[in-house]
Amino acid sequence: MSCYGLLESTLPVRSAEAHSMLSVDTILKILPQASVVTASAVETFKSVEIDHRLVQPGSLFCCIPGMEHDGHDFAAAAIQAGASGLLTEHAGIEHTGLEIRVPLGSARHATALLSAAVCEYPSRELSMVGITGTNGKTTVAHLMSSMVNHAGRFGSMIGTLTSVRTTPSAPDLHRELSSIRDAARHAGLPGVVAMEVSSHALDQCRVDGIVFDVAVFTNLTQDHLDYHGSMEAYFEAKAKLFNPLVSRQAVVWIESEAGRRLVSGRQSSCIEVGWHLVEDLTFDLLGTSFRWRGTAVTTPLLGRTAIIDLLLAAEACVALGIATEQIADAMAILTPAPGRMQVLHGSLTDPTVVVDYAHTPDALEQVLSDLKGTVSPNGRLVVVFGCGGDRDRSKRPIMGAIAARLADEVVVTSDNPRSENPGAIIEGITAGIPGVARIIEDREEAIRSAIATAGRYDMVVVAGKGHESTQEISGQFIPFDDVLIAQTCLRSREGDA
Repeated sequence: MSCYGLLESTLPVRSAEAHSMLSVDTILKILPQASVVTASAVETFKSVEIDHRLVQPGSLFCCIPGMEHDGHDFAAAAIQAGASGLLTEHAGIEHTGLEIRVPLGSARHATALLSAAVCEYPSRELSMVGITGTNGKTTVAHLMSSMVNHAGRFGSMIGTLTSVRTTPSAPDLHRELSSIRDAARHAGLPGVVAMEVSSHALDQCRVDGIVFDVAVFTNLTQDHLDYHGSMEAYFEAKAKLFNPLVSRQAVVWIESEAGRRLVSGRQSSCIEVGWHLVEDLTFDLLGTSFRWRGTAVTTPLLGRTAIIDLLLAAEACVALGIATEQIADAMAILTPAPGRMQVLHGSLTDPTVVVDYAHTPDALEQVLSDLKGTVSPNGRLVVVFGCGGDRDRSKRPIMGAIAARLADEVVVTSDNPRSENPGAIIEGITAGIPGVARIIEDREEAIRSAIATAGRYDMVVVAGKGHESTQEISGQFIPFDDVLIAQTCLRSREGDA
């Protein structure tokens, strides 16, 4: 079954007095291809879960086959934890409770629809903005939620800064949307959600059942090929968000082949965003100035990449009917998303330090290109970065080559090695560096060394982890924050002065 075989508009509407209880009859109406294969006295469920550790009495446990684990293998544990029923794709589970069977390959889709139903379809009461693309999703969501709040609406964001996953699982997502809906009701304001929608989420049907008011596309560059296999498959996953049945309007950055391709395939409302919307663009380390829609704008945001994200957020607000004057006013007081082109200053004798999440070839190239023009003629551009383990290995030498071409000094270190040997990851990076790079495997030591040896006119870019507060090594999540470490290093320099 296609992930978009049954959309929110076709689902039964629950009355305003309904509580968060899901009856078997309602489930069978939502999932017409489902059948009850094992009956019981249970008639309603109060939650939908895919993690057996979250199951409580009254839960419907949905058995989802995954890449590493199969939810059917945890059905017995879910029943033991108190699950009142199971949603399955195949037979072979011995239990005495209720079991609802769906066709093979449709459990994810079914779970998303039931998650929306048990939470009483919160997205229907919210203006939903879905943001997808390789880079920029977090910044667009962050900026847009700020603009929306400035305009007097109840703005929230869901994504990398708020969740363990970029896009939460369907049960967690609808619980979060339900909380946002209730908070907006309490505030008496129209609710708006700026939500990052990853290619994984689209491929795994996590947002099925949601019709987005606006879909935003940032870019498509190399990443996640370990999952999708090819750039074409990666593009097709992203493109699902722009199906007119899934999003009512589209806001697309058209300065790329992928963006132009999306626009050409879109049959309904689409705002084309590009540099044609900007005049008189200038920026330095204090911020950026330009003209947008005939209005002079000054913003603390830094660099061309940040302005692309700002334009996308602004045009998405326009699509929601927010006045351009309100949007322009908001631009003047925006702050960068944590760990996105975050500039750290020490004393007058210290280098400038910039922390950024750039962890893909395109993102690293954009950040270094933007910053290179702001470095003093007497200074050097130094970059400290690594690559994540258990992820796309082909991008490692590419990122090494980009760093060597754009920076005056490259310090290669560890990122989140996960289950891989950090030294092997570093070798993959240095394979793309034609010259000499400093190799310091310990990330904290690498940051300290780069800042300690930099001069007052130099700029040190710490790339790859941005806002993250942990480092994942061999299954352990160790407290680690690039910003805090860099700030400590700058203070240490002041103490030595």
